[in-house]
Amino acid sequence: MTQSFATNPRQAAMTEARELLTQAVNTAMEKGLLPAAELPEFIVEVPADVKNGDIASNLALAGARAFKTAPRKIAEAIVECLPTLEGSLFQRVEIAGPGFINLFLSDVYFADIVRAAASRDDFGRTDFGQGKKINVEFVSANPTGPMHLGNARGGALGDCLAAVLDWAGYDVTREFLINDAGNQILKFGKSLAARYRQHFLGEEAVPFPEDGYQGEDIKLRASQFAQEVGDKYLNASDEELQKAITAFALPKNVQGLKDDLGKYRIQYDVWFSETTLHESGAVKAVVDKLTEMGATYEKDGAIWYRSTKYSAKYGVNKKKTADGEEEEKDEVLVRANGIPTYFAADIAYHYNKFAVRGFDRAIDIWGADHHGHVARMKGALDAIGLDGEKLDVVLMQLVRLVRDGQPVRMSKRTGKAITLTDLLDEVPIDSARFLFNMREPGSQMEFDLDLAVKEDSDNPVYYVQYAHARICSILKKLAEEGIEFAGLDNCDTSLLTEPAERELIRHIGNFPAEIINAAKNYDPARITRYVVELATLYHKFYNACRVKDAESGLCQARMALCLATKNLLCSVLQMFKIRVPESM
Repeated sequence: MTQSFATNPRQAAMTEARELLTQAVNTAMEKGLLPAAELPEFIVEVPADVKNGDIASNLALAGARAFKTAPRKIAEAIVECLPTLEGSLFQRVEIAGPGFINLFLSDVYFADIVRAAASRDDFGRTDFGQGKKINVEFVSANPTGPMHLGNARGGALGDCLAAVLDWAGYDVTREFLINDAGNQILKFGKSLAARYRQHFLGEEAVPFPEDGYQGEDIKLRASQFAQEVGDKYLNASDEELQKAITAFALPKNVQGLKDDLGKYRIQYDVWFSETTLHESGAVKAVVDKLTEMGATYEKDGAIWYRSTKYSAKYGVNKKKTADGEEEEKDEVLVRANGIPTYFAADIAYHYNKFAVRGFDRAIDIWGADHHGHVARMKGALDAIGLDGEKLDVVLMQLVRLVRDGQPVRMSKRTGKAITLTDLLDEVPIDSARFLFNMREPGSQMEFDLDLAVKEDSDNPVYYVQYAHARICSILKKLAEEGIEFAGLDNCDTSLLTEPAERELIRHIGNFPAEIINAAKNYDPARITRYVVELATLYHKFYNACRVKDAESGLCQARMALCLATKNLLCSVLQMFKIRVPESM
């Protein structure tokens, strides 16, 4: 078994098929069966229906013009000149229709997949990413209040995407940007200060800011501050009070985010504070560098970034005007009062990722409402001398929560908008992490609360967990009856030739390629769907092919297939931080 086969059987088969066909067509030209011509571009692929072949190629059809010959005759010449298939991954080749060439995989191919997957608990890991450093930033909720339902989807998506990228061979850093600077923190401080004074003087005596944060969490933090310091700041200036109460409340809120995300089984490698960019002078340095590059200008006392110039490459950068129309617009970096905008800090933050910390690529997971920010952020990286193409933004659509088929917008407990903690109080974490990854990020999704709490095969995560528990139970019962697995060295996996066996094995062999495709497309939902199909094919195999009652050699081979399936089920569930039960 070659290293390339062990790490990616499907790709190994497609690569070998291309090599065999290329060798055959060159031989056909040497023998005069085909006229000398430049080898055309051709496709080698896994067809949707493998009944007529495991690998298909359009080489003969693609070569019709180059060889000035009917595709069927080209195909016949190629097949005639194929080198011996002995020792290859294929057992036979057929011509179909007008000239399609179909290759059928050998028994050895299927046997070796079972051996590879049964002997390794990391089958599917590849070196596709070549150890490149990749930063995945996700959730990054404002620390001014509780996390909302969208963060539940973003958290599961970001964490599972990071896991897939790790399995695909990247050096992955999970990162949370703490937005602890800017207008939202000023508003946070004003809201807390008002609630603190109301704590002593009453709500009617102290006006609350019109744009203040109204949540109960603000009242709680203000009350906690009052309990700790008493009325010490009651007569202090607004500035002094806001500074003190923000310094008290902000770390508690950040810790609350860490606790809630930890409960959701998300652990970040880096919690990056936006404030550090301002305190270190990084924001000013980035504005100065953009000015040096000719990417800014002054207007009305402010420093503007030439966004319309640099963002055009990535799409039109539009912003809504006062009358609701969208128009292209440059961006303010530093206001007339000398205070940098959030956009300036965001440029500095991404500059830090690439120029300071040396990431090869950065992935940001944003809500779909931030789509207008993508082009200007990528353009800003170009403007500052970096490469905007190295920033990828995954835009995530909102979640619609439903119960009994009806939308749910408010928490039963609080009567307020549903938060991440509300959801996790009601829904098992396994279900939340799995179900939020059933759809690609850019699709609208409904999260069915009734489905999420079900403990039957209707719930996809329960269905997958049950498949793993079922295999554990089968192997345990066999052992109790004295039937132990004798090991792969004493097992002939080429005996697995039944259609249900082959279908399951083929799917197992596709796992490394699915990991790579999920990493390429930033879509971990591919793996969620893959493992649901794996469970389905296992149940189908088990119902069609008895393990215990098979003759000894076949029983051992089927036990090996059970172990291979069990390993993959375990790998995916652990990858996505979902429990792997051995009994249910």
